[in-house]
This record gives sequence, C-alpha cells and structure tokens, in this order.
Amino acid sequence: MSNASVEKWGVFEAALNGPSGGNPYLDVAFDAVFSQNSREVRVPGFYDGDGVYRVRFMPDNEGEWSFRTRSKTSELDGKTGSFVASKPSEGNHGPVHVHNKFHFAYADGKPFLSFGTTCYAWTHQPLDMQVQTLETLKKSRFNKIRMGVFPKDYPYNVNEPLYACFEKGTDGKEDFDRPNPVSFRHFESQVAALCQLGIEADIIMFHPYDRWGYSDMSAEQDFRYVAYLAARLAAYRNVWWALANEYDFLLDTKPLQQWDRYFHILEENDPYGHLKSIHNGEPTMNFDHRKPWVTHTCIQNWDVKRTQEWREAYGKPVVNDEPEYEGNIIQSWGNLTAEELVHRFWITMTRGGYAGHGETYSHPEDLIWWAKGGELRGEAWKRIGFLRDLLEQDVVNGLEPMASFGEWPWTRVSGARDGDVTYIYLGEHQPVIWSTGLPKDGTDYDVDIIDTWEMTITPARKVEAPIPHPTRHGAIVRGGKADAAFGVELPGKPYQALRVSKKH
Repeated sequence: MSNASVEKWGVFEAALNGPSGGNPYLDVAFDAVFSQNSREVRVPGFYDGDGVYRVRFMPDNEGEWSFRTRSKTSELDGKTGSFVASKPSEGNHGPVHVHNKFHFAYADGKPFLSFGTTCYAWTHQPLDMQVQTLETLKKSRFNKIRMGVFPKDYPYNVNEPLYACFEKGTDGKEDFDRPNPVSFRHFESQVAALCQLGIEADIIMFHPYDRWGYSDMSAEQDFRYVAYLAARLAAYRNVWWALANEYDFLLDTKPLQQWDRYFHILEENDPYGHLKSIHNGEPTMNFDHRKPWVTHTCIQNWDVKRTQEWREAYGKPVVNDEPEYEGNIIQSWGNLTAEELVHRFWITMTRGGYAGHGETYSHPEDLIWWAKGGELRGEAWKRIGFLRDLLEQDVVNGLEPMASFGEWPWTRVSGARDGDVTYIYLGEHQPVIWSTGLPKDGTDYDVDIIDTWEMTITPARKVEAPIPHPTRHGAIVRGGKADAAFGVELPGKPYQALRVSKKH
C-alpha cells in the first residue's frame, strides 16, 4: 500500500477486499498492528459490507508509521502499508482525557470545560433536519453533544429512523448479527461533522426506549456490537463512550456485571482510551463510578447543590448531563424555565462540576431539540454560551470549590477558585452587600458583578466589610470581626455572581 499522509489525531484508514459469503461479521476477524520505532499499537478491524474490510487508526505522534494486518483469513493477513502523520491542523487539539483529577483537557494540554447539550436521535431524522442541527450547533457554544447510536421510541419521538441499524433477514426482521453498514457509515459521518465543529460526540450505546428489539439483544450480540462500535469509531478523536442513557431501566435484561463487561470490551478494543461513562435514571441509582474502568461521573440529578458531594464520593470529574431541561412539556423533568436551567449550570460549575443542557418545548410536529435536534427555541443556550466564554478566558486548571479550601461557611451559596480567580455565585440569594469569600488581605483585586441572565459584567463598588454580631454555633463562636478585607455592593436581585481576580 502506498504512502499516505494524515494529520496527528486524524483518521488513517486502510481498506482491504475479503470474503463476503456466509456472515463475515461472525466468521471473519482481523486486526492490524501499527508501529512507530519500537512502539506497537493493536487496532481491531471491521467488516463494512460488500466484501470490504477496514481498519482505522488515530496517530498520536508525528512521523512515519507502518502497519501489518493479521487474520486467519488469508486475504486479510499480512497486508502492509505505511503513512506519515503530519502536524495537527488549527483547532485539532486531540482527544479529551481526564486532567487534574476533577477536570478535562485535550491531548495537547488545552483545558476542556464541558458545556454539553442533548439531541438523542438527531442522526435518525430526515437529512435536511440533520443539516439544520449542525447549523444550529455552529452558532451555539456547546462543545459536547449526547447522541444515541440507536433510534428512540418515546413520547415526542416516534417517527421511523432514517436507516435500520441491522440488516433485515428474509423474514423482514432485523438480524442483530448483521450490522447495517449504511446506518453506521451515516452515523460516523455525523461524528466526523461534529469533529469539524470542535464538538465532542458523547455516544450513547444502549437505552431503554425501544420498539425495534435493540435493548433485548442477547449478551453475545451486545458484546459484538460494542466491539464493532469501538472498531468503527474509536479513531475519531472527538468520541466519548456513554454506555447507557438510564442503565438502571435496563437491569432486567442487562444485569450489572454485563455493564462492567461492556467497559472491558471498550478497554480491549479502543487503543486510545477514550472517556467512558454510564448514566442513571433514578436519582438513587448512581452507578459505582469509583470502578477504575469508569473515567468520569455521569449523573442525572436535579439537586445540583450536591455536586461537591459526588466529587468527593467518586474522586472523578462530575458531569451532570441531566439537571432537568428547559421547556414546557408535561413531564416535570422537561419544564424548567430558562432562568432555572442557567441557574443550575452556574451552581454546578461553581461547585466544581460540569452541567448539560437540553431543550423540551412542546411543538405541534414534535420537533424538539432534546429528541431530534433542528432549531433551538429557548433562551438558556445563549447564557450558557456566555458562561463558557467567561470561564474559558479565566480558568486554566479547573474550578475547585471554595469549601475544599476550608474557608467557606455556607452550603447555600456556591463559590470556586482557580489560581488567582474566584467565582462566587449567589444564585437565588439577593444580598445588597457581600463579603464572604472575598480576599482577606489588602492586595489589590478587581471585583466584577456578573448578571448571569442579562449577560453583563460591571465593576463592583467596594465598601467596608460588615462585621457580623458574634453568634455561638456549638463550640464555635462566629462573627465579631469582618470576614474579608472589604465588601462589595450588590443590586439586591437574584442570579448575580462575583468574579474576583488579583491584579498583576
């Protein structure tokens, strides 16, 4: 095979011709070993229909690479080739991994602050609507999207998918031992389109909302499907693996140890170690995210003030992908005001976690963003983009909750710090003066008041810090002296935040 070139963290692909009789998905196995100097990386291949087999590789180092295929099928064994990995293009920072224990960064070290949204079945909608979804994502500031491999059968989402995920047998039913390459080619093309926009694809493998039988496949079929997904998609740098949306609603057919096996299959077939998580339905049914094969904590919970509790319980980044959604549908998880969802984002971020957006406004044709993509009709997304822009200019290592520094007396109000920048989010509280969490020394600081809804930033007026009356709390007497070197005046309305930064 002739020399080719692909950028670092891009996708190199080799295609081979092989047998098409019988069922190649079951009967034929092949992989390739990619080499650079003394380093070797094993990469599984996959069957892509019509007698074509493919292997994909994401080089993580510049320079020349070579490969050799391995298979018990002679046509696929011992094929060799080479390519050169060039410098990554602008905007290509590599895959995202855990960084600084509770946070994320790209492979090149650039911090990744997760601002995600949910469009469960967008790749199964009519093609013009999928184009519209990508156009909407281009103008919004989301950098991650939760999306299902399988279509969804659920209120507001009952249309037939664009393609069946498996080929149909002579009986007209889908054969779960034969993935439909047309469906998966389309899915991966949309993952690639997201990559071009700088958006991480949080790929949901299983969910309970199903009328096609996908959630009732046998364990062996599930295992083959997970391995097939890894072989097809792992070479895309923007892939995250989400094993389930609401795994606990599938425990009757997929017991707990089976979920662990899915994680292990990914470990065995994804040589790049993409992020791996699993999502709960009931708030009481969090997975045990302490397991070493789970990279970060994925939560569905409206009680966002518990964010630091989850950090401490699991010792990993916390992504609350469903703190409930902005909208007006009948289900209580889907009828928050935009103000409330923005409020929950700010609480989550200033308690050291990351939040996810969804939009569920009733529509006569059920064209709802959370289900199908298309257009955003709400107001939260603009304020979430404002928050992302703010934090990306200030945060380098990740926001750490003020409580973890031992200097924060309140559980009601949220505060977090990164280096010389502190954010205090007052949320539903509306004081006219504030000093807790402000600097205790006389060094010069800039203090800004951020109106999180109006998206304004105004320099704060500093005043003498109030001296609270001494109050006994058990063995501790609080008050009697100011808790900061100064206080600031506030407008006395909710959804205000303070940004405190040391002057250099």
